[in-house]
Amino acid sequence: MNNLFDMSSKVALVTGSTKGIGKAIAERMAEHGAKVVVSSRKADLCDEVAASINDSCQAEVAVAIPCNISNKEELQNLVAKTLEKWGRIDALVCNAAVNPFFGSSADIPDDAFDKIMSVNIKSNLWLANMVLPQMVERRDGTITIVSSIGGIKGSRNLGAYGLSKAADFQMARNLAVEYGGHNIRANAIAPGLIKTNFARALWDNPDILKAATSGAPLLRIGMPDEIAGAAVFLASPAGAFMTGQALVIDGGVTIAE
Repeated sequence: MNNLFDMSSKVALVTGSTKGIGKAIAERMAEHGAKVVVSSRKADLCDEVAASINDSCQAEVAVAIPCNISNKEELQNLVAKTLEKWGRIDALVCNAAVNPFFGSSADIPDDAFDKIMSVNIKSNLWLANMVLPQMVERRDGTITIVSSIGGIKGSRNLGAYGLSKAADFQMARNLAVEYGGHNIRANAIAPGLIKTNFARALWDNPDILKAATSGAPLLRIGMPDEIAGAAVFLASPAGAFMTGQALVIDGGVTIAE
């Protein structure tokens, strides 16, 4: 192994990859040599990000395939078109997620709860099960689920979201146990507060940001690239002996007093 982080022989499928953490993961995996699939609900944004990656790499290393992960048929189309284009999927990154409700668990509407559980858990399992057969056939592959420290800590306002993210940790463990014998690894990443549009409500207001970061050892918010590096690690030879784990990247929030 000349380069532990070399992904030049790999194809990576990244959901929710037109902005924030997902976009950073797709960009960095492409920089490390992977062919990448850029996917989110909006086709124009997928095209824009894929074109930007191709321009940066001066080669066709990215393809845009729009997909609403809550729709099983669209997920099947995503996998089918990826296999048609690149012939394989070596690294699946389940990054797309939703959180339509902020408030007490006593007040969450049933439809919001159901949407969180369906998109953040069921859709990830659907997609993993669609991708796994060709990984099993080749005896090689990685699945990375972008979870959250919300799945580790209790919350007054993000209870259902935290439940879904805790389930994602268990999904990674289950997949690791079920498919380890096929040389397939599954892990989760648990970001803390990252400067993305998804988390804007938690960092756009200076007072909220100060409260969120004042107790963190690093005393700051994280950036998408600081999560992307971990995703590259998990999908590359550097992470070849890690499976079934939750990699916490939160500036130290969860270990502070």
